[in-house]
Amino acid sequence: MDAHDDNGVLGAIGGTPIVRLESLVPDGAAEVWVKIEGANPTGSYKDRMAVSVLTAAVARGDVSPGDTVVEYTGGSTGTSLAFVAAVLGLRFTAVFSDAFSASKQQAMEAFGGEVLVEASHGDGITPELVGRMRERAYALAEQPGHYYADQFGSPDVIAGYASMGEEIGAALGDGIDVFCTGVGTGGALMGTLRGLHGAGLEPQVVALEPAEAPLLTEGVSHGHAVEGVAVFPDPPFLDRGVLDGIRTIGQERAFETCRRLARTEGIFAGGSTGMNVSAAIDLAVELGAGHRVVTIACDHGLKYLGGRIYS
Repeated sequence: MDAHDDNGVLGAIGGTPIVRLESLVPDGAAEVWVKIEGANPTGSYKDRMAVSVLTAAVARGDVSPGDTVVEYTGGSTGTSLAFVAAVLGLRFTAVFSDAFSASKQQAMEAFGGEVLVEASHGDGITPELVGRMRERAYALAEQPGHYYADQFGSPDVIAGYASMGEEIGAALGDGIDVFCTGVGTGGALMGTLRGLHGAGLEPQVVALEPAEAPLLTEGVSHGHAVEGVAVFPDPPFLDRGVLDGIRTIGQERAFETCRRLARTEGIFAGGSTGMNVSAAIDLAVELGAGHRVVTIACDHGLKYLGGRIYS
């Protein structure tokens, strides 16, 4: 099922704006364009993934109204799944952690989701924490009437993100030199790239991660606070063969870029967006005028009020 064929609220997913940065990019640098995914119904590009995964599961008969969808999540995926589940008449249970924004827990609960919290013990987002969340979700999904959404393995994840690439291609034509974005599962990067390739575009691709958690480049993490990225040493969807480079961005620089984006460009977004834009600006400076870099504003900054980015 294509969300855009639905006349209800699921049809509001996608079709988000793409804007050129005007103030943060130095003179003589390439253009930097940002896809504003906070314009989706729950304020995140994860809406694209959630509607793809759950509508496909319903169509296959894997889940039926009244059943409970289960996922372990840092909150954005969980909010999107809770939203789509509510529309489709499904229940939703998230395995979450206090390492993530409390507002995300509130958002999942607002859509009727049940939230089970794993303690981080002040260590931030670590592979050990994610492992505990995963095992709790797996055990819960084994209960009768429960269905594991599998944001880390379902083929419907990449399919859901392909529309981002299609929309970027439709907006910018063939003038895209580099596409860069942070990596969590790798689903958004690979799905967007599928859409770009479908539009006949072959940009260079640069994956991003926090300097505090160089999982892709060094296989280690010291704990970090950039939600939604740097979760796995081997992201389940990422094909490293498509990458032209991997870059690290310090989380404090990413958070400062978030604040500058809001104050000078009017783009209000979260930490992964700050990382994406920081790297995109670096690439734009290196490429110079006459080129174009594209990245993603993954979600809306309202999700992060009360946390360290905007406090």
